[in-house]
Amino acid sequence: MTSSFSMPPLHGRATPHIEGRRRFASRKAGVAAIVLGALALGGCATSTGPVDVTRFHQPDVARQGSVLIVPGNPDDSASLEFRTAANAVSATLARTGFSPLQPGASGAGAAQYEAVVDMGRETIAPLPARSPVSVGVGGSTGSYGSGVGLGIGINLSGKPKPVVVNRMRVQLRRAGDKVVVWEGRAETQAKEGTPAAQPGLVVGRLADALFKGFPGTSGETITVP
Repeated sequence: MTSSFSMPPLHGRATPHIEGRRRFASRKAGVAAIVLGALALGGCATSTGPVDVTRFHQPDVARQGSVLIVPGNPDDSASLEFRTAANAVSATLARTGFSPLQPGASGAGAAQYEAVVDMGRETIAPLPARSPVSVGVGGSTGSYGSGVGLGIGINLSGKPKPVVVNRMRVQLRRAGDKVVVWEGRAETQAKEGTPAAQPGLVVGRLADALFKGFPGTSGETITVP
């Protein structure tokens, strides 16, 4: 029976087998570095800007209990936008201490509270830019003569992109009498066409900011970085 164990090479030279393993390890490390770099860039690409949040609530607002997630407009109950927002609000409510329930779930009819979720989106066009070309005429006089200078400035920055505002509003009300005990509004802005402007990417960010430090100071607007 022949053993597969290889003796160390003499005079410090590596065998072809060991050299191959070293090259494979080097390539593997390089691939890992590329993957990690791509993940880091991906995280930066989907980062969002600060979120402005305003909350209002009654003094005796609850900190726990079963909550049914419902849309502000009943016609939106089957829409992808509402389901995405409902999942984000549900996860945040669970971290806050509540027990969220989706419509149709077991026990939904006996929920103590309802969380009414609304999403909004607005595109704001940039202000009209000044003329991209400016002309200036200047004169100078010196001991060696006089001269007139003509200067032309061209704006190469391009047309500014519109700004997209994504908003979320959540009302927490008692299920029995529909009295609102807490309401929060959150919004964030980003340039049109960027990942941070996509509602599917910012909805979780809005929900987290909305319930940060729940219930918050009533009537105060804060900025969550």
